Amino acid sequence: MTILVTRPSPAGEQLVSRLRALGRVAFHAPLIDFAPGNDLARLPQGLAELQAGDLVFALSQHAVSYASSVINRAGLQWSGQLSYYAIGRTTALAMHRISSLPVDYPREREISEMLLLLPTLQQLAGKQALIMRGNGGRELLGETLAERGAAVSYYECYQRSPVHYDGSEQSAHWQRAGIDTLVVTSGEMLQQLYTLVPDYYRSSWLLRCRLIVVSERLATLAQELGWSTIRVAENADNDALIRALQ
Repeated sequence: MTILVTRPSPAGEQLVSRLRALGRVAFHAPLIDFAPGNDLARLPQGLAELQAGDLVFALSQHAVSYASSVINRAGLQWSGQLSYYAIGRTTALAMHRISSLPVDYPREREISEMLLLLPTLQQLAGKQALIMRGNGGRELLGETLAERGAAVSYYECYQRSPVHYDGSEQSAHWQRAGIDTLVVTSGEMLQQLYTLVPDYYRSSWLLRCRLIVVSERLATLAQELGWSTIRVAENADNDALIRALQ
């Protein structure tokens, strides 16, 4: 098994290092880069306007690290009077590390649907919900919180932008390297990989690779694009991806 990890840095590099330490052949080719988001400068003010008992959601580790940098620069603390939520365990740990406060998250799958099942998120009349995220992404969380009575505000803490590769050259290189297993952690990256690889390599190599994804939604998208050997890791963190690869 020769593995191509497409998740961004630093998690992508960390996964490759761990796989190599286990004796696996693995390469890293991040498909996405990150930069500060359009709403990052407004975040300290947005947090300051929340009242006791209001909700803060962190939708990725990147949202947490960019938020942390702007809060630190402003010389502010995370308020202990707010309720904090994260999309999954790794993001929750990152949020807890920077705030020293409890952060709730879904224990089963790291998706909005599971987060929305938490008992404390059912009745939200009169609450404000501040969502820290990247550019774009799904609207399910915000829409559902609003339906349950919350006043929802979005803060784009970071922006994702595609890393540019020469499709033919890169595909030839990956095929020569014997890559037969792909790790892809978002729909955006899956679509990007599919588009990057030219038709010839797509049919002769890409769609024949084993694919490891992090949700049923991604598995469905992969099937629609033409992959047939797909495995769903139980979570999006590197531990779960290593288990899926074993």
